[in-house]
Amino acid sequence: MERTLIILKPDAVQRRLIGRIIQRFEDKGLTIAGMRLMRISRELAQKLYSAHEGKPFYPRLMEYITSGPVVVTVLQGNRCIEIARALMGKTFGYEAAAGTIRGDFGASGSFNLVHGSDSAESSSTEIPLFFTEQELLEYSPASVDWVFPKVDS
Repeated sequence: MERTLIILKPDAVQRRLIGRIIQRFEDKGLTIAGMRLMRISRELAQKLYSAHEGKPFYPRLMEYITSGPVVVTVLQGNRCIEIARALMGKTFGYEAAAGTIRGDFGASGSFNLVHGSDSAESSSTEIPLFFTEQELLEYSPASVDWVFPKVDS
């Protein structure tokens, strides 16, 4: 079962979009394995965004992600990284297609509502920054066989 890290960033929390955004992932059939409301420290943000250090947008990114509460979630399901990325839409709301999270709720080039792991490798390094393996639950909702039939695996 594949897992991905999703962070509802400070703008999503401040705009009270938590439920609406999480609902999109659940509607698609992804399962929540872990979730917490927290503030990301500067030290944790530096680990999360280490690949962007030195880039022109890095200082703004650090200020943004540490500016308020976030909801950190681990989702699981078949092809969940690919599915989550498609649901989020392009990075900037003004470029994201209608029907995506960023396309429906965002217009900014700075505030983009959600972070999602972009690969299995990223997911495997990002998830342990926020959750221990013991904090993540693995279970099968009754609907899983209707969303991800064995013939699709």
